[in-house]
Amino acid sequence: MTPLREKMIDAMRLRGFSPRTHKSYLSAVSQLARYYHQPPDRLTTDQLQDFFLYLVKQRKLSAASCRLYLNGIRFFYLQVLQWPSMAVTLTVPKRPQRIPELLARDEVSRIFTACKNPKHRMMLITCYGCGLRVSELVSLKVGHIDRERRLLRIEQGKGGKDRLVPLSDGLLQHLRTYWRLYHPMHYLFAGCRPDVPLSVTTAQKAFQWSKRRAGIEKIGGIHSLRHAYATHLLEGGLPVQQLQHLLGHQNLQSTLRYVHWVPDYREAQGARDLVARLRLAS
Repeated sequence: MTPLREKMIDAMRLRGFSPRTHKSYLSAVSQLARYYHQPPDRLTTDQLQDFFLYLVKQRKLSAASCRLYLNGIRFFYLQVLQWPSMAVTLTVPKRPQRIPELLARDEVSRIFTACKNPKHRMMLITCYGCGLRVSELVSLKVGHIDRERRLLRIEQGKGGKDRLVPLSDGLLQHLRTYWRLYHPMHYLFAGCRPDVPLSVTTAQKAFQWSKRRAGIEKIGGIHSLRHAYATHLLEGGLPVQQLQHLLGHQNLQSTLRYVHWVPDYREAQGARDLVARLRLAS
């Protein structure tokens, strides 16, 4: 490992970046160095600009991919090499502005019913029932379930933060049935070995396959279940500040966007057991 790479890893660890962020940022800087066949600390701002033009014009990367490279390279030069600034205009395509197609409760039920693999089905139900990010979902361990207090502990979510999410009676009932079938010992949703979790890719594919089998053509991946969780809770009158905590949002503005999808939102004390309200065929 080169000293620069080790220094970058240390800087990311200090900031609590996730393993996926480590991987993507390191890859961005490595590809930059390979492109010029030079150490990245010897490159000029003009070369950085040319590299991004190459990503857009030659590799034809999407706006999201270009911005991922931008974030990784910017972090390296500003936080690792301690440049005072990046005096360069890094031109990347504008991110397309799309309104997600929200899943109705009936559609969520159909997706779960269409998933015939019991482990994958329980995984999707947990994702929706707790509003989890896919990285949080696959990292769940049996010890994260507090049955007495009916809480699920999310360890080191986005931004390196822990949080507690309520487990509804409906979700707990499904989890008890799942435990009797599989008796997970370490990871709640284990992969090929008990000490290895299912991959993010497996979770995403399980959702997409079930959605297609259910005949639902709305655009969106497994993160759609997190969107559904948020909007369905708001429809039940959950206070926005409480939803912010449940989702693990640092900025309230990130949570307020869901209010725009519930035009008749009014804070109230409604039913909060989303899983119990689903109609799931056995």
